[in-house]
Amino acid sequence: MTLNIVNIDNPLRTRDDVQQLLNELLSAVSPYTEEGKSGIDLGNSTTHYGKEVAKMEALSRMLWGIFPLLAGGGECADLPFYLNAIRLGTDPQHPQYWGKVRDFDQRCVEMAAFGVGLTLLNKQLLQHFTPQEQQNLAAWLDQGRDATIPNNNWNFFPIMVQMGFKKSGLPWDQAAAGARFELMESYYLGDGWYSDGPGRPRDYYISMAFHYYGLLYAQNMADADAPRAAMLRERAQRFAQDFITMFSAEGAAVPFGRSLTYRFAEAAFWSAAAYSKLDVFTPGIIKGVILRHLRHWLKEPIFDRDGVLSIGYHTPNLVMAEDYNAPGSPYWACKLFLVLALPQDDAFWQADEAPLPGLSRAHCIPHASQILTRDAEGEHVVMLTSGQLELNNFVNTEAKYTKFAYSSQFGFTLDRGRYGLNHAGCDSMLMFSEGDGYFRGRRDCAETRITGSMIYSRWLPWHDVCVRTWLIPCGDWHLRVHHIENQRPLDTAEGGFAVIQEPSTQAEFTGDRRAITVTARNGISRIVSLESHAVREAGVVITPPNSSIMFAETAVIPVLQNSLPAGSHWLITAVCASASSDISNKDVPEVSLEGAQLRWQSPGHSGQITLG
Repeated sequence: MTLNIVNIDNPLRTRDDVQQLLNELLSAVSPYTEEGKSGIDLGNSTTHYGKEVAKMEALSRMLWGIFPLLAGGGECADLPFYLNAIRLGTDPQHPQYWGKVRDFDQRCVEMAAFGVGLTLLNKQLLQHFTPQEQQNLAAWLDQGRDATIPNNNWNFFPIMVQMGFKKSGLPWDQAAAGARFELMESYYLGDGWYSDGPGRPRDYYISMAFHYYGLLYAQNMADADAPRAAMLRERAQRFAQDFITMFSAEGAAVPFGRSLTYRFAEAAFWSAAAYSKLDVFTPGIIKGVILRHLRHWLKEPIFDRDGVLSIGYHTPNLVMAEDYNAPGSPYWACKLFLVLALPQDDAFWQADEAPLPGLSRAHCIPHASQILTRDAEGEHVVMLTSGQLELNNFVNTEAKYTKFAYSSQFGFTLDRGRYGLNHAGCDSMLMFSEGDGYFRGRRDCAETRITGSMIYSRWLPWHDVCVRTWLIPCGDWHLRVHHIENQRPLDTAEGGFAVIQEPSTQAEFTGDRRAITVTARNGISRIVSLESHAVREAGVVITPPNSSIMFAETAVIPVLQNSLPAGSHWLITAVCASASSDISNKDVPEVSLEGAQLRWQSPGHSGQITLG
């Protein structure tokens, strides 16, 4: 087998560079394509929907890149294989038929790519098929129109199909699409934000699903559904003002929530914004976000040795995979290549790449219960968050949603079992044990509040242990204030950001051991105990390899620990980290707590709140 390695030195400056990257991604998959098959077998790991559907998924996910490539005048070397796979997969008389859909069927997800392809290519895609093959394709896709599917972003998939039918001249059902939109209207929270279904999280699905599909619809269906198209554009404009704060000056996004294996789909929204001519930021700013994001990803070991995208995040990592992450699933990253549908003379490609606009050091997103902070250079972005939990209990849901902070440079670690702190994923968490070595942290929140200066949450690790937590941005630091009312003695451990553990990694303690700074190859992480009474002692926790989503090596987490008798206690913590600058001399915020009045001050940052 000839290995097809993606050129990680691609400068990714021009349209040709982006086309080259996509073609190399597709070329790496070519050895796994097999004539006479309707799917692509990329590996032996599996999902809840089984291997046969996973093969179909792998093929479908490539189409998110292939269809824009063709729409923009590009060529796909393996196009004959993909067209024949579609013929076979939609032929009910052929052994390779993709089959009838069932309730909650993954194949409904994969239909959306075909709807987008029919939209982007208009009647050109259908010209590759005979009238009977066109009927087969339409009949197979139309199964999703009234299918029973999850009450979340999946409702967009039949909408994309009906949009494709309309744009390609096939019979379409406007009422069915409208009914799906009406159902999703109940998810809308305001200011451009949705939840991913009733009571569900506000994560990357809002950008790479709701607004991505919404902008495709708005651009292509304004003639048939003008009021809704205008509404979708207006909501996307509002969302963009928040979403841009999740990206660093160098292109990294903050990893948070599920489905992170889709990698550069994190920035797919910006491709949809460029494609739909969304009136939000200049073409140069949007181009810069997209290209820097791609360059960021090419610096990471995200490919297997044959150039195929792995399951994982910065490294291959099945520990963090969802139960719906098949070997081909990561290729939803191809959604970012929508910009290839734009011609070379489009304003997007003609614009000079521009840096991010001026952004505030702290940005509050009330509908997502998040505050995004960035350092002075914009290189390190931290998300402070509370109040989200994936109700479907996907893998490592606490690690992905309920930590106090998430970092564009340090990511987060995974729970490898709650016995022993080294397995508990204690970074950016306050964890408790009854002295038996089993640790509990924050999972769901009984109450949350957010303002521009803090996020408050109330959570109960046991029914008789109540913790109230305030998260406060403070320049390069963030503060965590905890009030604990416990009816039983507890051991506590609170972690900062995780860095790589290697022989050269060093931990430096203050003389009173109330603070620790860990210096590693990938950055510096610091945590400081600021309370005046419940003295905590600093230490380190070493996690197993593959615990971090950012690196495969063992991680080291700076922690503060103590034991609390039954009663009422205050813990106050300052946390700071950087991958590019020495933070050991950064002034620690000064904090005072008098009654319910909390005051804090550091150079250039001060404030006060009433804790209640």
